[in-house]
Amino acid sequence: MSETSFDYRADLPSQKDAEAAGGLVGFDARYQTMSAHLRMILFPGEVDKWSKKFHKSPLALCQLMRQRHPMFLFSGDVGTGKTVTAQCAASRLTQEMEMEGTLLKLSAQTRGRGLHGEMTQKVRDAFGELKSAAGKKRLAFLVIDEADAIASMRDTEQMHQEEKSAINTLIQQIDDIRDGGGRIVVFLCTNRAHVLDQAIVRRTALHLKFNRPNEDERAELLARDLGGLNLSDNEIKHLAALTGPQNGRPGYTYSDFRLRLYPHAVASVFPDNPLTLNILERAIQDTSPAPEIK
Repeated sequence: MSETSFDYRADLPSQKDAEAAGGLVGFDARYQTMSAHLRMILFPGEVDKWSKKFHKSPLALCQLMRQRHPMFLFSGDVGTGKTVTAQCAASRLTQEMEMEGTLLKLSAQTRGRGLHGEMTQKVRDAFGELKSAAGKKRLAFLVIDEADAIASMRDTEQMHQEEKSAINTLIQQIDDIRDGGGRIVVFLCTNRAHVLDQAIVRRTALHLKFNRPNEDERAELLARDLGGLNLSDNEIKHLAALTGPQNGRPGYTYSDFRLRLYPHAVASVFPDNPLTLNILERAIQDTSPAPEIK
């Protein structure tokens, strides 16, 4: 399979992703929510051990746990941390379980050029490599970014037959992973969960919704990122309020801060003047948050 089918691949655990998790506001809480689900899916024998420990024998529920698909859905606005959370969660899990792993992120090229059978074959190839990366002592993770591009509803009249075939193939591959009991997890990331095919949604083991940061989360992010400026707590809270929802405008996303606001503020004073509270206030007036996706 061509290397261009994936736009990111990494061996796990990854120091880079561990460092990213440390700077990701809300990651620990999200990971705590999903970690038990990840472990139950990847290590079903541990569920039996838990049941024997506390209930003397495997509960009927243990078998039901084995029927869950190894797929997680992350939805929310652009810039709310979905993809990086998936990568960091995969890395932390392998570290906690003292295992090695492989992480693959599917690129938009999976859609191909529209040739007959191309998109379907690319999905097969991607899952083929995913399966070959997994083993008894090695985990494999696939992140499908902008998942709505290859998993949208099949009942729309505008959908090409090739796209429907690719979605059918995606569903079959997900079923095969579950039935094969492989140590594989798929993360679907999208800002348009409402257009996903319901057969895909029903197969998700957990759906996490990523909202824009609230005022406390914005304050935490600002305090981390602006360390060294000696801003007071009240000044940080002031900036957090300014970057929240205003007169029908949505609040800032995480990427709005780091890719738009901070660069604009620094560029306005570099290289001759210091960064100050007033400069940050002016930068907030000059930059708008990404629009909400309906």
